[in-house]
Amino acid sequence: MKGYAWANGAATVLNAVATWKGAAFGIELKTHAEVELNHSGDILGNVPGVDTRLIETCVRMVQERLGYTYGAIVRTCSEIPVAGGLKSSSTAANATVLATLDALQEEMDLIEAAKIGVAAAREVGVTITGALDDALASMLGGVVVTDNRGMLLLKREEFSGMVMLLVPERKLFSIDTDISRSRLIAPMADVIFELAMRGDYGRAMTLNGLAYCAALGLPTEPMLLALEAGAKGVSLSGTGPSYAAIIDEDKMDALEAAWRPLGGRVIRTKANNKCASKGRGI
Repeated sequence: MKGYAWANGAATVLNAVATWKGAAFGIELKTHAEVELNHSGDILGNVPGVDTRLIETCVRMVQERLGYTYGAIVRTCSEIPVAGGLKSSSTAANATVLATLDALQEEMDLIEAAKIGVAAAREVGVTITGALDDALASMLGGVVVTDNRGMLLLKREEFSGMVMLLVPERKLFSIDTDISRSRLIAPMADVIFELAMRGDYGRAMTLNGLAYCAALGLPTEPMLLALEAGAKGVSLSGTGPSYAAIIDEDKMDALEAAWRPLGGRVIRTKANNKCASKGRGI
């Protein structure tokens, strides 16, 4: 009774902390999950060095929804840095939910499956808004705009292009974000939301990054270097500390050269438009 699934990470267009409205797009970094059901009654996550409460709660909530009471062992492996703003929690939750469904040989609408992960994240306290935007960008691929308070998907469309990530060594957990300072920029977030709804994702990202860097006291230098290298848009991803830039492939070398001296990791990837899926993946 084993199930497998994978989901992709995501990067921020509009952080939802200020107004509960958010936008994000999928990227081609994956998290894989394996769920092995048993009759122990205990659900145990086996992910060394990571708080496993989220994935354990995802397995429990899927089973509660469908009327099962199995124990389980959950294993995940990921290409996504933890606590970097690249949706590692949302992606792990999505992969775990789908792997549990795979083990149970059950089907579920992907949006409903993502909402289980959101509910689990809220229960264990790893999110401020529920991060529906992050969860759906990971689960559905493409770019999504959401109302996280109303748990509504407002828009989803395909989004293509090369993406470069700067991942500093430090970790920042979403739940530790200064919410009061973030909500001071709500008027700017409303403007960014309108840009995202119109499909002007590059400008939306850049304004979002500048606003949240100011609110959270994080450096804007990586953003300015990206714009100087020709990025179409660049933002703090989530509440940081990572940055994501949309950039043409022929300009990636210049951006990497500019970012390398800042320390941390520079990762080249692409926007992702594929849905998360059951199975072992590639």
